Amino acid sequence: MDIKNNMREGFKDLQGGLFASVHKADVGNAVSDLMKRGVDLMCWADPFFPDLVIPQSVKKATIDAIDSGMATHYTMPIGNSDLKQAIAVKLQEDNQMNVDPERNILITPGSDSGLLFAMMPFIKEGDEVLIPAPSYPSNFLNPKLLGGIAVPVPLKEENNYQIEIEEFEKRLTPKTKMVLLTNPNNPTSTVLRRDSLEQIAKFVIEHDLVLVVDQAFEDAIYDDIEFVSIATLPGMWERTVSVFSISKGMGLSGFRVGYLVADDKVIDVLYGCTVNVLGATNTASQMGAIAAIRDRSFVKEYNAIFERRRKVVYETMNSIPGVSMAMPESGFLSWVNISQLGTSAEVSKYLIDHANVVVNEGTPYGVGGEGYIRIVHGCYKDDNVLYAALERIKQALIQMNIEKGAPIHG
Repeated sequence: MDIKNNMREGFKDLQGGLFASVHKADVGNAVSDLMKRGVDLMCWADPFFPDLVIPQSVKKATIDAIDSGMATHYTMPIGNSDLKQAIAVKLQEDNQMNVDPERNILITPGSDSGLLFAMMPFIKEGDEVLIPAPSYPSNFLNPKLLGGIAVPVPLKEENNYQIEIEEFEKRLTPKTKMVLLTNPNNPTSTVLRRDSLEQIAKFVIEHDLVLVVDQAFEDAIYDDIEFVSIATLPGMWERTVSVFSISKGMGLSGFRVGYLVADDKVIDVLYGCTVNVLGATNTASQMGAIAAIRDRSFVKEYNAIFERRRKVVYETMNSIPGVSMAMPESGFLSWVNISQLGTSAEVSKYLIDHANVVVNEGTPYGVGGEGYIRIVHGCYKDDNVLYAALERIKQALIQMNIEKGAPIHG
């Protein structure tokens, strides 16, 4: 029996590294295998990995939950009420979203599961989801897992990866059901400007679509760029599901806490099946998340680190012949154009072999990803460790440029 013949379309071609090499950092054992080789990991969007970084208030709240015995028990599947109250305050202060914590918020075990769960009520077999690209790889896989079709909508580097609504209009069909955004964008780090979001909002409303937006990297925005939660635009609240995380800006990736925010008509449906799909988010992690969200002052320290690092990466990469990048606008990701040196796969492999560093190939990020690599400059707590790895990357790419006879300009 070939069991794969009995699998749904969308699953049959997936590979997790058991039978063939998988180079995507978060699939199978790819990262752990590389760690055993002593390779520096600049491919995993887990702040300060693998170093110990946790605010004392979060640590204490988590340990107290364990010591009290609370952590041995479930919270309600929809999430701890105190956590939802804290999130409601944060949403008002940071996102200008005025929500009822018991009617508009659902706690999830991380934003990845939350992102898929947010889409589940809406996508049926054959439905099309418009996805600006390049974008987070899960955005292209999730529609397939639900029986839908991912439709990439290309964004242009020369337009700072902002929305060009005519590209959406060209791909609109009677089967179009949803627009799926990542804002700020992963991997490009760009922040969608108000004008881009207003164009998308008008498009979604006119064509009676649903919008899901992943705002995992919202905590660190630079250069006074305005950040707008699209759910706050006129007519968008009732047709938007917003996905949030404490993994990126708060550096609490291992806690696996995320949350969805939506109109109560959507949340009611999600409440009705949360226990079947998500279960209950880890109890001790939720207690730690309460402490983190109530006192977010530590985020300023993290942002200061990411702020200075983005400038060093920018200067370093742009000093390499045949390499270029724009200044990151958010988070701790650098999107680097290496197309003059080779393909994303060639350059990534060269860096493993000659710099002892793992970066992300651009191709999993969809249309527009080939010819780029993603460097996570948020890894390691010590700046000097990161800068040493960057210098090895620089020297390796200079050598690759020489070997390939690429043009000698930045």
